[in-house]
Amino acid sequence: MEKQIMDFNVLIEQDEDGIYVAKVSEIEGCYTQGKNLQKVLERIKEAIEVCLEADKEDINPMRFVGIQRVQVERPQMA
Repeated sequence: MEKQIMDFNVLIEQDEDGIYVAKVSEIEGCYTQGKNLQKVLERIKEAIEVCLEADKEDINPMRFVGIQRVQVERPQMA
């Protein structure tokens, strides 16, 4: 079986406990976490492979455009 090389955009954030969380927006439910960047990158590659094997639909990675941080005002709770 011939293998196809695919590139995915991975969003990596750090939670309040210092854990790195990686998510692939093109694949629903494809995310993982790790204690450092190296570990989270290893794990997200594994997660992508598992998701691709499980998902029989065609997945077409999107073209990366950029990231923008947006600030909004949150109403105060009473």
